[in-house]
Amino acid sequence: MSFRFDIVYEYSGMFLQAAKLTLGITAVSVFIGTILGLFAALARIIRVEKGGRIVRAFAWLLRQMSLLYVTLFRGTPLFVQIFIWYFVWFPALIHQDGGLLISGDAATELRRNYGALITGILALSTNAGAYITEIFRAGIQSIDRGQIEAARSLGLTYLQAMRYVILPQAIRRMLPPFGNEFITLLKDSSLLSAIAVAELAFVARTAAGRYSVYEEPYYTIALIYLVMTIGLSWLFSWLEKRYKVSHHL
Repeated sequence: MSFRFDIVYEYSGMFLQAAKLTLGITAVSVFIGTILGLFAALARIIRVEKGGRIVRAFAWLLRQMSLLYVTLFRGTPLFVQIFIWYFVWFPALIHQDGGLLISGDAATELRRNYGALITGILALSTNAGAYITEIFRAGIQSIDRGQIEAARSLGLTYLQAMRYVILPQAIRRMLPPFGNEFITLLKDSSLLSAIAVAELAFVARTAAGRYSVYEEPYYTIALIYLVMTIGLSWLFSWLEKRYKVSHHL
């Protein structure tokens, strides 16, 4: 059976747009996930040096919430999380009859036009945040404790020592696992086709359904994913060499 290049050519514009959307969703999700991961990791490891019983109790509560967040989102399949966000959590936030954030006609329009895209980004972001939390935590705790003690002896507070001394060193060590998480999330974004987000897998399924052929569309998106992952691998390898990650491990 010959390869039908006409199908690939017909859908080339859609494949290109889907590739851009896939990269965009991944980049936004990693950005949001990094913010979530940083705060969740700090909640796990920062020590409370001053404050009364209420402050210590609040710090303990933050640690437990961070642990629960990581446990839930790392311990359940991303595919299931996508459906929970799409069918349960997002409708509770955005609903015509009284959502927690938006209600009325604005909620209906938002769900109709952008519901799947927003849900997909939220699902990928919260899932990535759980894994990035552990990347941050491991990176920070890998720094010798003498570093923070030296910073404290120079008059820096605990938070200042974290910001100016520990985190810059930890980030260098985090580049390899962070790059792996970025690439993993790029490939996992294909799961969003289940809620009709027009990314690469959805376009391939559309083309396959129209012509009842599967080799051409799926080989095409496999090649596109391969090119994107190789490009990201080169990018993070360049960053590792630029910041001399191996010298700090």
